[in-house]
Amino acid sequence: MNRTPMLHIFIGYDQVESVAYHTLCHSIMERSSVPIAIHPVKQSMFRDVYTRSRDSKQSNEFSFTRFLVPYLMSYSGWALFMDSDMLLRADINELFELKEYDKAVQVVQHDYTPSTATKFLGATQYRYPRKNWSSVMLFNCSNFHCRRLTPEYINTASALDLHRFQWTDDDHIGSLSPDWNWLVGEYSYNSFAKIAHYTIGGPWFDEYRLTDYADEWFDMRASMMHSMQRNIEQTG
Repeated sequence: MNRTPMLHIFIGYDQVESVAYHTLCHSIMERSSVPIAIHPVKQSMFRDVYTRSRDSKQSNEFSFTRFLVPYLMSYSGWALFMDSDMLLRADINELFELKEYDKAVQVVQHDYTPSTATKFLGATQYRYPRKNWSSVMLFNCSNFHCRRLTPEYINTASALDLHRFQWTDDDHIGSLSPDWNWLVGEYSYNSFAKIAHYTIGGPWFDEYRLTDYADEWFDMRASMMHSMQRNIEQTG
């Protein structure tokens, strides 16, 4: 009997946005039509391999640990990385069905300049080529270019080398539709967006409670809390 392969999804975790992480996880589970495994990318879990000092320009704890995904997959199979400040609005299997086997990684190739100088909690909004490409990455972990993403390289490479994909070449970077990383507050409302990315700030912060897709995010959070309460009542 053929088994449906499990999809591996790695999500950046930062305590500051814990509620965003858990709500994103719930949105993925609620809509997935296939088995999934969700892995938090929490920096403290990787102290044995990740030794890089905190960069003053980092806005979260997973700025660089995201690139450990191929290593964590033993350089085998496919895996998705997502920032935590997102909401999934589609079946995640649809994204994995877009796999291009001749690519090392597939991303939404944004071409934009941030419209703000700061983002959530007053963090500086840095401008650089290929910004936000690395916030959703579908890795072909067995590709020989992904094998360059060793812990040693990630611990020592410059931020720009990592986030501008200098570890591969353009021919090995596949393109995804912008629907799979729709930048809320940077792009106008899109009813067909599959991943809403609250890159400036999400509705879990008071100043962004009225941003696009906020109602959907609050509904998903409420669904998550209801499920948790129901489980407590059933097991208590």
